Amino acid sequence: MIRRYGETVENGRTYVFRPGVYAILPRGESLLLTHQTEPHPEFQLPGGGIDPGESPLRALHREVLEETGWRIAEPRRIGAFRRFTYMPEYRIWAEKVCTIYVARPVSRHGDPHEAGHSAHWVPAPLAAGILGSEGDRAFTADYFGLG
Repeated sequence: MIRRYGETVENGRTYVFRPGVYAILPRGESLLLTHQTEPHPEFQLPGGGIDPGESPLRALHREVLEETGWRIAEPRRIGAFRRFTYMPEYRIWAEKVCTIYVARPVSRHGDPHEAGHSAHWVPAPLAAGILGSEGDRAFTADYFGLG
């Protein structure tokens, strides 16, 4: 059984299944995060949806580059969680299955390509507290042993 974080499932509501991949990107005691300004400002683990026909690892590399400007290496899956949420940018209610990886950020290739995103190196204890998703916070805290 996969753990669920976030909003309660609403009976009678139709949810669109949205698999996605997200990365914990540590460097020393810091973590590379993306800050998204729309639809509301929040810090996030870099990542996002898997496009039709795209492999999870290909999506992870693409999303991290788009949202941070960094290339990554050695991704390793550490778990997954579900969340049910409204996605205003798509105007849908979604059942998101969020697969979490740890990867090594290896080189910066410029600014993020995705509009409204900026990359930030944040001390791990702070990162675990400011991430917008409860699931992201839990996985980050667990990875860094912040209980």
